[in-house]
Amino acid sequence: MIKKPTLIALTLCSLFSTTAAVAKMTNEEVARLGADLTPLGAEKAGNADGSIPAWTGGITKAPAGYTPGMHHPDPYADDKVLFTIDKSNVDKYQANLSPGQVALFEAYPDTFKMNIYTTHRSASNPQFVYDATKQYAPTAELIEEGNGIKNTAIGIPFPIPKTGLEAIWNHLLRYRGLSIERFGGQAAPTASGSYNMVGFDEQLLVKYSDPKATPAELQESNILFKFKQKVTEPARLAGTALLVHETMDQILTPRQAWTYNSGQRRVRRAPNVAYDAPGTAADSLRTTDDFDMFNGSPNRYTWTLKGKQELYVPYNSYKLHSDKLQYDDILMAGHIKPEHVRYEKHRVWVVEADLKSDTRHIYKKRVFYIDEDSWQVQVTDIYDNRDQMYRVAMAHTINYYDALTNWSTLDVYYDLNSRRYLAIGLDNQEKMYDFSKSFNDNEFTSSALRREGR
Repeated sequence: MIKKPTLIALTLCSLFSTTAAVAKMTNEEVARLGADLTPLGAEKAGNADGSIPAWTGGITKAPAGYTPGMHHPDPYADDKVLFTIDKSNVDKYQANLSPGQVALFEAYPDTFKMNIYTTHRSASNPQFVYDATKQYAPTAELIEEGNGIKNTAIGIPFPIPKTGLEAIWNHLLRYRGLSIERFGGQAAPTASGSYNMVGFDEQLLVKYSDPKATPAELQESNILFKFKQKVTEPARLAGTALLVHETMDQILTPRQAWTYNSGQRRVRRAPNVAYDAPGTAADSLRTTDDFDMFNGSPNRYTWTLKGKQELYVPYNSYKLHSDKLQYDDILMAGHIKPEHVRYEKHRVWVVEADLKSDTRHIYKKRVFYIDEDSWQVQVTDIYDNRDQMYRVAMAHTINYYDALTNWSTLDVYYDLNSRRYLAIGLDNQEKMYDFSKSFNDNEFTSSALRREGR
């Protein structure tokens, strides 16, 4: 029998639907940021049994021996496995697992396991993000029933969320750096474990997180970030490119997207790069809005904040991030190899998204488990239109201590129907992310996309 997880810190306001009127943060609530709460709104104290420690600032500097450009050395390399969850003892730990994680033990009883390590609350952000969070927390508000945001910039808009929509916007606007270049790729192993790599070069310009950004400027430009992606391999796809401008008010101007087709050598508008359109070269194993665990407009779902839960989630995944690993060391049939995966117990916000009756999507329900320290979605349980568990997604995160951002090094989407999965973000054999780039707006135009593709 599957035990229901225990939710903690559940308040009356967390039960409000997304259409309810929500009061802005009070001065008393704002004063808690940096006091009994972290600057981003997490509980600073540890849990009752000490398995989750207090937050003391996270990682604020790189460990000795690190130089920019390296795959980030593991600051917790000496930690030993505390215990392992497998099919034989999963019942004992169900209170700290999501239903989707339990389903993985059922799908792969002989091979899937979770190695549990000591919890380190390593998440940290630059001071200007903390300052902006406190500055704009009293004024930030959702518009158009949650399909836009205003009167905020730079920081987490709702550090003490009162609705599911506020919590998912915190994920969408969490700090990931300012101007980032990423290298890597994805693989979708077959049922036998064979795979082909799809390589990507990606560039991200986050206008929202600019330390000089103001609410007025963001509202005038109506741009949150600009994203460009080019396929580098295999040869038949190389040169295909995508450009996205994500907007702040998605009713005034929906997401703008363009694609470059290397065969036709043409740039075209791509209004369908959203919602449940298939992800790029993903063998239909993820939707467009699965990317980064969730992205884009939330307007097809009703969002409910269910409370908090203590959950075993992928965290401090430096071992999985290492350039000492080859892709064959990570990928296998059914799921990634468990010996390289680190799980820790963390408090997460539980947010349920239910498909509205007058809209369509291949996912009827999604349950997001969002790290309280970073607002990164760590795990997603995904249900189909028969109310059956369909997919399970997990973000394997690290603190990129050269940029002070807690972000994924690998996202894995498990499809329980096909018994396949997509691993996106494989970069062990590639150049490391570069957070020091200085992109400008001219590099994120349709003309730039055409040049990039060629």
